Amino acid sequence: MTARRLPLEGVTVLDFSTLLPGPLATLTLAEAGARVIKIERPGGEDMRGFAPHVDGRSVPFAMLNAGKEILSLDLKDEADRARLAPLLAQADVLVEQMRPGVMARLGLGWDDVRAINPRLIYCAITGYGQEGPRAQEAGHDINYQALTGVLSQAPGSPDHPATPAALVADIAGGAMPAVIAILLALRQRDLTGEGAFLDIAMSDAMASFAWLAKAQTAATGAAPGPHQGLLTGGSPRYGLYATADGRFLALGALEDKFWARACEGLGLEPDLRDDRRDPQATRARVAAIIRSRDAAHWRATLEPLDCCATVVRSLEEAAADPHFAARGLFRGEAVWDGLAMPLAHVPLPEGLRRARTTPRPVAEPRRPAD
Repeated sequence: MTARRLPLEGVTVLDFSTLLPGPLATLTLAEAGARVIKIERPGGEDMRGFAPHVDGRSVPFAMLNAGKEILSLDLKDEADRARLAPLLAQADVLVEQMRPGVMARLGLGWDDVRAINPRLIYCAITGYGQEGPRAQEAGHDINYQALTGVLSQAPGSPDHPATPAALVADIAGGAMPAVIAILLALRQRDLTGEGAFLDIAMSDAMASFAWLAKAQTAATGAAPGPHQGLLTGGSPRYGLYATADGRFLALGALEDKFWARACEGLGLEPDLRDDRRDPQATRARVAAIIRSRDAAHWRATLEPLDCCATVVRSLEEAAADPHFAARGLFRGEAVWDGLAMPLAHVPLPEGLRRARTTPRPVAEPRRPAD
């Protein structure tokens, strides 16, 4: 029987990125078998300072960068840049996350490196892309969601603004599109023999998350207002409801069969079950019923009905859930000088990734040989 091989074995990635989007993308490539060489400035990147720390070591940094080789280089120093030449000539993929034009000013732009290696896949991750009025503008996840209209769909109230719980732009707008584009470009290189420049703008991908609001706009001529969309508060069938003990029930009973089961479990009055007549009246009554009992009651009453009703779990509860434990969802360990830390999860199926049970070491930065 032949030994199992990973899909990106033999692929070398130079990672010039920092913080979350690029490092998560290159971690995903590493988990699929690629050799990732992270280029860090002397003293290390900003993520090394992110809390929490264990014995002076950043757990977020370890989660995102375990299993990578780390080279310490001052890219503003000509001699250090010269040390990159052999790596650039041999690499398959380069990932960078600087503002447009910075790598070019360092002599490491697309035109510079493809002169050295025309087969290189060059992936540039930015907030707003390489060109356009906002290309040089600073931003973070919340800004990209705000400018593209995504936040306007469920902003909370003036008294209680809703900060997004997930870094959607960083991960779903930066890291994952970068991985997809890199894999497609590698396949294209198989066909053409040529490298490619990939312009990944985190804000661009946010348009994908506004698809339903755009459909409503096209159909009615008006965009849904805050909390008026089907999935953002406009339907009593889909949303969060507070329980008597201060927890929440997530209801997603969109289809009629699930809604009927949920109504039975809730004991909702028959005249309110047709939520087309007065959606807000139905929502108010559902909210009152759910608030009358604690989360344990609804977990025991609604979850067995298979009606898309779920008590919101804490992270600790999720990690202990038998289903996720069976699938190894929270498995994966980074080891930094003997200290065990969790490894960031990457959504790759078994068979296309390294075994979750094998710890990934966090390398100390080293200087490349002259």
